[in-house]
Amino acid sequence: MSRLPIRIRVTVAFAAAMAVVLAVTGWVLYAQLGSHLALALDRDLQLRTQDLAALVNGGKHELPKVSGSRFVERGESFAQLLDRSGRVIDATVPLGKAALLTPAERLAAQRKPVYANRSQVIGLNEPARLLATPVRRGVLVVGATLQNRAETLSSFRYELSIAGPIALVIASLLGYLLAGISLRQVESMRRRATSISAEAPGQRLPVPHTGDELQRLAETLNEMLGRLELALERERGFVADAGHELRTPLALLRTELELALRQASSSDELRSAMENAVREVDRMSLLAEDLLLIAQSDRGALPLRKEAVDIDGLFASLLNRFGFGSRLLSAAAAGLVVTGDRLRLEQALGNLVENALRHGAGTIELSANASDGVVELHVRDEGPGFPPEFLADAFKRFTRADPARGRGGAGLGLSIVSVIAVAHGGRSNAENMSPRGADVWIEIPRG
Repeated sequence: MSRLPIRIRVTVAFAAAMAVVLAVTGWVLYAQLGSHLALALDRDLQLRTQDLAALVNGGKHELPKVSGSRFVERGESFAQLLDRSGRVIDATVPLGKAALLTPAERLAAQRKPVYANRSQVIGLNEPARLLATPVRRGVLVVGATLQNRAETLSSFRYELSIAGPIALVIASLLGYLLAGISLRQVESMRRRATSISAEAPGQRLPVPHTGDELQRLAETLNEMLGRLELALERERGFVADAGHELRTPLALLRTELELALRQASSSDELRSAMENAVREVDRMSLLAEDLLLIAQSDRGALPLRKEAVDIDGLFASLLNRFGFGSRLLSAAAAGLVVTGDRLRLEQALGNLVENALRHGAGTIELSANASDGVVELHVRDEGPGFPPEFLADAFKRFTRADPARGRGGAGLGLSIVSVIAVAHGGRSNAENMSPRGADVWIEIPRG
């Protein structure tokens, strides 16, 4: 069943549901019709009994005289008069002298009206319904055959057997057509989806303006395509920028090696060329590590070895690394402890310090403060700060404030700071101070 097209499955399900509805509806209508016919027959027997009882109690008419009149229809209704002992006093022509009631029914009928059913009545050979009523001379029995009721119900069953399947076929065809109309939009989206590729960005699925699930599905898929295009664009930009950044050190490395092979006339010149080559290799190695770190972050797999990190100890490590006791770098005592990866936090702060040393001026200050369960780790300098238009893009990959400030770097330092902050569940920020200086910091959850 699951391999059938959706249109067929919907039609089959609709047909099955419609068959159940038609069957239940037919059964209810049939039962109600039978009940109404039974009530109509009992009411007719009551009216006939009242009229005949009035004649019998008046003593002016005998049953044979009223037979065939409006009170008794020949072949369909009949009447019989019994005395209190059960002897037939009078009866319509088809019945003869056989009593219609059993002794128990006759005794009960002498007290109140009694209904009874007979599968067959002598002289009629048909099932019948009886009503026995007490009268002055004994018990009056009025009956009617059930043939009309049976014929009516049989005719109704025949009509249901014809109309039911026809209605089911029509409903199934309508269900098939409606399913096709509803799935037409899905097929249109499918055809469009087959033509969408990375070589032709900007294409979207058609959105049916129906206000239902199909419209929401198309809008959701288009939003997904937009996110995929953005991710693909970022990936292509990342690869292009990485290739651009690697091309420069590779070209310099090739140049140094060629000069060493062709023009080096002494060991000093050869050593100088080799030292330059090693520097370029180191630069490429650092760039490769940075690219790997960013790639791991994009996959959500940046490894963290979390532990309790003493901020004062972290600052001391940075002071030792970049020149302990130097007036160029100072750290304010924090007395704070956070849970995080010490090496990654030191790497992030180290990038901020390197950025301040390269582009800032004056004293570089490390500080920390805590508020609302978050610890802020600040690196401030007294330089010219960031260009205002660059602040919004400061932490994006391969971005530089200007070509002069970009020398010697790949534009990944602040991006890696942001990656590490986000991996810790925090974020990175930057702003210019007044009148001069820049303040760059990361926010790390304390717990």
